[in-house]
Amino acid sequence: MPLTPMFTTRRQFVAHTAASALALCATSTHAEAWPTKPLRLVVPFAPGGSSEIVARALAGEMAKTIGQNVFVDNKPGGAGNIAMQEVAHATDDHTLILGHIGTLAVNQYIFPKLPYDPNKDFTPITLISKVPSLYVVHPDLPVKNLKEFVAYTKANPGKLSYGSAGNGSAGHLAFEYLKMATDTFILHVPYRGTGAMLTDLMAGRLDAAAAGAPALMQFIKAGKLRCIATGSSARLPLLPDVPTVAEQGFKGFEMTQWYGLMAPSKMPKPYIDKLEKEAVAAARGKVVHDKLSQDTALAIGNTRAEFEAFIKLEQARWKPVIARAQIKPEGI
Repeated sequence: MPLTPMFTTRRQFVAHTAASALALCATSTHAEAWPTKPLRLVVPFAPGGSSEIVARALAGEMAKTIGQNVFVDNKPGGAGNIAMQEVAHATDDHTLILGHIGTLAVNQYIFPKLPYDPNKDFTPITLISKVPSLYVVHPDLPVKNLKEFVAYTKANPGKLSYGSAGNGSAGHLAFEYLKMATDTFILHVPYRGTGAMLTDLMAGRLDAAAAGAPALMQFIKAGKLRCIATGSSARLPLLPDVPTVAEQGFKGFEMTQWYGLMAPSKMPKPYIDKLEKEAVAAARGKVVHDKLSQDTALAIGNTRAEFEAFIKLEQARWKPVIARAQIKPEGI
């Protein structure tokens, strides 16, 4: 067997080959031993929203097979930018983050100077879930569906308000998307989290909101909120009598939130590979499927490459929407 130029003797070649094999074996063994402590899954939003529900469903299942606990840590603020910046620079190889339509596909078009790069500072692991956005109103508002809501809004210009979890949040995007489709004006009131916003909506201090189905279903079922439309492409099994936005005269309209598992880009590839295997299995499993479907969320669990391609498509989709709606961060 001819020797490559870098090796002058067969002995050197054999020694190099053996060393390479040992290094590969050591890397594999190291990856199998990882994680060596509990994994921290950061949720860049306040407790009480769809993001926390999705994160906890995945974390609970991954903890059963990955060899360590996976605990959820809510770190709200700055439309998710604070947590994203922190995790982008994490070096402990045990910190992950829940990626989201806002932090991965939207914020770069809203904030003039983003403290992280969604495409360079993170490695996509898997798309965990898609969550249909629901459009809800306070029960005292005299509307039963989206058509009546649009008519009422146009008959009462400037009198209605809607809340969201903050500027650039999924609820903010969903309602601005609806406003463009229906040619209506409704005042936006940003909050620091879904929970606080829902409290004011149910108290009658707001008229309407859009949010992920998991965060809203219990209040809709209890009669504390009225759902006037779903942003999904088809009616939801848990809300069979509620038509979609598209069904109510706005053809082609669809609005879903989505959440995926992300790791800092500096995390070693063997760990990424293990994370992908475990997270995909958990997301595709019956337990996560059943937990999320109870709240009309759809479990996905695609590959790393598929998730990366999906993020790029979403970035291209939302760029013109942000520009048209002129969505700006608070204080600008």
